[in-house]
Amino acid sequence: MSDVITKLRVFCINKTDRYSAHDRIKSIGGMHSDARRWKITQTQAIEFIERGTKFYVSVGGETVDVIVATSPYGNKYIKTRNDGEQPNNLLSLPECP
Repeated sequence: MSDVITKLRVFCINKTDRYSAHDRIKSIGGMHSDARRWKITQTQAIEFIERGTKFYVSVGGETVDVIVATSPYGNKYIKTRNDGEQPNNLLSLPECP
């Protein structure tokens, strides 16, 4: 992915085998405007967000930003802005190929 890209829609995720909502997302993915697929790890997504790249999901026709949050144990993870502590908008996306 390039630093030039500033806003990407997340279409899918891959989950870990962990049950904690803070540790469940392994990677996120989507499509570029030219229909090429992209997929990055949660750690990479956190780095991109902290450098200014915007990710979002579309939920019920509404655009919701993906943000970096910190668990009570100090671990960073991603979730959507209106999710509270449970990143369910992301967890409800289909699995990435």
